[in-house]
Amino acid sequence: MSRGEYQMRRRELLKLIAGLAGGYWIAPAFTYAADRTPIRKAIPSTNEMIPVIGLGTSRTFDSAGDPDTINNLGKVLETFFKQGGSLIDSSPMYGSSEQVIGTLLKTANKPKSLFAATKVWTDGKAHGVAQMALSKKLWGIQHFDLMQIHNMRDWRTHLETLKVMKAEGDIRYVGVTTSHGRSHDELFEILSSHPFDFVQLSYNIGNREVEKRLLPLASERGIAVIANRPYARGSLFRQTKGRAMPDWVDEFGCNSWGQFFLKYAVSHPAITCAIPATSKVHHMIDNMEAGFGQLPDRKMRKKMEATFDAL
Repeated sequence: MSRGEYQMRRRELLKLIAGLAGGYWIAPAFTYAADRTPIRKAIPSTNEMIPVIGLGTSRTFDSAGDPDTINNLGKVLETFFKQGGSLIDSSPMYGSSEQVIGTLLKTANKPKSLFAATKVWTDGKAHGVAQMALSKKLWGIQHFDLMQIHNMRDWRTHLETLKVMKAEGDIRYVGVTTSHGRSHDELFEILSSHPFDFVQLSYNIGNREVEKRLLPLASERGIAVIANRPYARGSLFRQTKGRAMPDWVDEFGCNSWGQFFLKYAVSHPAITCAIPATSKVHHMIDNMEAGFGQLPDRKMRKKMEATFDAL
């Protein structure tokens, strides 16, 4: 069988799996993944390796009180773990998402490598300490791997608290986030003059603004970068709807537009991990596929940009 024939059959198989997802037929995807190793990147401050595809929970996990939805999310989470996932990102801002995560983690076959990341999103030291304690209780875990200051809210106060928590072993990494372009100048100044292990920001093939200053700064300062909104809240799919993928994506093992977008995001040298959010098993399978095989090189990334920009 030629390489082209193999890629075509593989793509057809993945489409079949995606169409049957949600029931017992998702098992072949788990078997397929079992013989592979997820692509990992290093956290610069420690060289700890984490998979390049994580799990976001904004909007999708805000489902407390809905047993059917929670049951479905349990399947999504199990799929994430079985496909080699470890980093889960949440926030008190996301409604009941932390409560739902905690409920699911009680029965999930979670890996030892679980990387728990959430945020502090309030004003004042006392409120911040109380909020983080509640988050830990909701998740049902001993400690968070990463605590982030959400949208830089009262960041000076919380940064001092997080430094102490890290020194005492209550958290392992300190981060700061934004999802707003209007905050990039302030974020640049913060990252330039204060110690952070992680920064989380919006990055996707349709929004490459952070490539100008923030991603180079993160590389220079040794800061890991989590890319949120890698699908631009779904708008990227609206631009590619009904359009065939170019044949040359087989060169880096890409089988869908979703994988195209994720592989593009995490192939940037400064990006450590992307956190797409989903509430559907077949979407989770597709997301996780982006974390296997190869990532496009610089030349291929330019080709991907030109293709997308021409849509």
